Amino acid sequence: MSESNRHTSEVLLHKHTRREFRERMQSGELKACIIPVAATEQHLEHLAMEHDWRSVMLVATEVARQLAPQVIVAPSMNIGISEHHMRHPGTLSALPGSWLSVLFDTIRSMHQAGFNNILVLNGHGGNIAPCLGMWGQYQQRLEINLHFESYWNLLPEEVAIANLKTKRWPGHAQEFETAFALAAFPENVRQNAMQDQVDREPLEATAEAGQIMIDEIVKQVSQYVAGMIDGTNTAEIPPFHP
Repeated sequence: MSESNRHTSEVLLHKHTRREFRERMQSGELKACIIPVAATEQHLEHLAMEHDWRSVMLVATEVARQLAPQVIVAPSMNIGISEHHMRHPGTLSALPGSWLSVLFDTIRSMHQAGFNNILVLNGHGGNIAPCLGMWGQYQQRLEINLHFESYWNLLPEEVAIANLKTKRWPGHAQEFETAFALAAFPENVRQNAMQDQVDREPLEATAEAGQIMIDEIVKQVSQYVAGMIDGTNTAEIPPFHP
């Protein structure tokens, strides 16, 4: 692959030089940006604490590859709003106000770079309520096609039910997330710990089910972003006060 083609196919923003990124934007090639947000926190006794951000980054990167060369992925926000996990040492947490400020600044930076289609793809439950509470104001401030979605919300119910023995998702380090890890990064699953911890749901997880669900999530998120690009999936900006 030539150097120019390699840079054109690169999906990670931070792998570009300023010239490479500038030329891709000026050419009109890049149409949408994904900003992955997640957390670094305890995931029971058996999953590595990077699970949330590693998972959402995998989904975002695969989606960008599916839609190449139109989509770029910003670096993930790998610390989230995790106060409810802070009794477990090693968990990292940001307070909602500071976290939302950094997120808005990231969105604003990508908008200033030229993107009008931005998806904040979420991989951590604690980030949801603060984002939903502010999202309309973010949309009003920027007036762009700005979306917030948790990746598991785009997994069709029938696919999840067909592949989860517990029929529950996303959960927290239980069957769904454990199956995801077994398929995508099995080195992050501590098999011995699964056997002796109180929560038994992770024992139901399989790599096969995890891969089926990952593939479907990537497919659905790709369709979601493709709709943002072609104009069939547009965020409704809340009305301004008359």
